[in-house]
Amino acid sequence: MHKRDQAMRSHFHEAAARRGFSVAPAQQAAVGRLSRLAAELARPTWTFPKPPRDLYVWGPVGRGKSWLVDTFYEGLPSGRKRRLHFHDFFRRLHDGVTRPGGRHDGQSAVDRALDELIGDSRILVFDEFHAHDAGDAMLIARLFRTLLDRRITLVTTSNYPPAGLMPDPLYHHLFEPTIKLIEERMDVLDVSGPVDFRRLAAAQPTGGRRFATGLCLPPGHTALEALGLTVPAPAEAAGVPAHLRELPARAVRGELVWFGFDALCETATAVPDYLALAERFGTLVLDGVPPLAAASADGRQRFANLVDVACDRDVRLILIGSDPLAALPADQALTRDLDRTASRLAMLRRAA
Repeated sequence: MHKRDQAMRSHFHEAAARRGFSVAPAQQAAVGRLSRLAAELARPTWTFPKPPRDLYVWGPVGRGKSWLVDTFYEGLPSGRKRRLHFHDFFRRLHDGVTRPGGRHDGQSAVDRALDELIGDSRILVFDEFHAHDAGDAMLIARLFRTLLDRRITLVTTSNYPPAGLMPDPLYHHLFEPTIKLIEERMDVLDVSGPVDFRRLAAAQPTGGRRFATGLCLPPGHTALEALGLTVPAPAEAAGVPAHLRELPARAVRGELVWFGFDALCETATAVPDYLALAERFGTLVLDGVPPLAAASADGRQRFANLVDVACDRDVRLILIGSDPLAALPADQALTRDLDRTASRLAMLRRAA
């Protein structure tokens, strides 16, 4: 066994032990494949007639997909590697492709944007790949082809098997060529198993994460006053610059921003807007939160994306209103996203 392979396997088991876990049986194949990839990447590129195979790690929420790829990434030598959450990566890619100037055709625009994003990195790791927006389907398809053709090793996680991407039946056919490309050119690793690491992690310290200090509270709860979260006065309303637009906040108080649910989730906002807010504010208050069963389908999806961004960018999220998870709708296109949202909201403290 190559020493880098063995070192990465040891790194996985030591990382699990530090968190009070052990590598689950369903994760063993992924640990082995990621460790072999570490050994392949350690070899000079000229020794490879072909680049290492790319990896697509998928499974239900709570099976440790992000932990696997993050631990792998941390165990790689520094330099020529890049990790991004898919939301952030795709936002930056989209901005680069659509930026005016120097664009002659779609391919050159994607190449230019990728050069800016990853430079000379040999490996790109991004978390939580998914495809819901039919308008982005072609750009995602181009992204995959370009990365694979440029010999950049890609490791990604998803809650969906490749065939389950773009689940809306009205648009699924648009993504079928990309699904075929993933299945042909990536090793697909299923880490489904009976162990839900969310339950194990619930007993672990938060590690100082700001997101885990967030709250879910009913309107008027005494905890709001104790935290100094008085209801905004009309005079506090302000426009907050986001991504190519201005969003109507109820208040801006230093590093805290306060929005109504309708203004942030029931209007035409998107992930780039939430990322822009996360770059500026450490705390986001969202009031008027309804049970998600009462929200529109788009509102539910935007809320799920907002929670994703807040968790990934470690923004403290304070939700005021109804329990958003009460009576979740049986919407097959959103089931996995809402399951992920539920696992993240479970990290927030509830009112006593």
